[in-house]
Amino acid sequence: MMPYSEDHIALAAEYALGTLDADERTQVETMMSVDKDFSAIVDAWEDKLSVLNQMVGSVEPRAEVWDKIKTAIGHSEPQVPLVLPQAAPPVAPEVKEPAGVVDTSNVIRLSAQARRWRNVASFTTAIAAALVAMIAVGVYQPDLLPDGVRPKPRVQVVEVKTSAVSATPSAQYVAVLQKDGGSPAFILTVDGATKNFTVRKVGAAPEPGKSFELWLISDKLQRPRSLGVIGGGDFTARPVLSSYDNDTINTATYAVTVEQAGGSPDGNPHSAPVFTGKLIESVPPAAPSPAR
Repeated sequence: MMPYSEDHIALAAEYALGTLDADERTQVETMMSVDKDFSAIVDAWEDKLSVLNQMVGSVEPRAEVWDKIKTAIGHSEPQVPLVLPQAAPPVAPEVKEPAGVVDTSNVIRLSAQARRWRNVASFTTAIAAALVAMIAVGVYQPDLLPDGVRPKPRVQVVEVKTSAVSATPSAQYVAVLQKDGGSPAFILTVDGATKNFTVRKVGAAPEPGKSFELWLISDKLQRPRSLGVIGGGDFTARPVLSSYDNDTINTATYAVTVEQAGGSPDGNPHSAPVFTGKLIESVPPAAPSPAR
């Protein structure tokens, strides 16, 4: 690509803007026809300025506008006959300018360049302002933009995690663990939905160096299954029943043995059950809401 002066680039910009006079447009079009690189510069300016056209939707003129145009054409004066220009008179010999007369041709040329660049700068500033306005409208009021430049709506998928526990109250079961019908030693409660259980210590007193351990005993199991050591506090809560089916949980016998500190070392009870009991339903499950 051949180097172009600032005046050439400004001419290309003003041609794209449509602000040149007839002679200047003819000059630019002649250069475009013989110089592909210069034509590419003009095309680049047209692309930069096309955003102004995109922001304005097409409008169909009203019928009365066409009627006025036709009326004006019909009442216009006859066209003046075309007169061909006469041959230019012979060039007179160059006459030296008298002393004291200043050549202002460079001043006129520089003034034209300055005017041209002022026009380009003004329109470039207008483009920047239009882009800023279009971005602001696209963010806050995208419906005001034409379809060609309106941003596509963004869809954001939000994952909402819900608790696995049903909001409907579930059945509650309770077992009183005692010895030979005596005073309650422990109270065992089981949630029917989550199968979590809580042991509340009532009247049992642990022996020094020993631990109470809770067991599940069922005909469906070959041996008692440990549900863990009962803690020293008033309440001990655990979720270990989740591996058993509801029938096993509801029909099993729950027993407490006295084991060494920390519980059975091998998963088997090492003493006879001290306290036992079976679950009964204390709170029934909530009835389903009637369909509306």
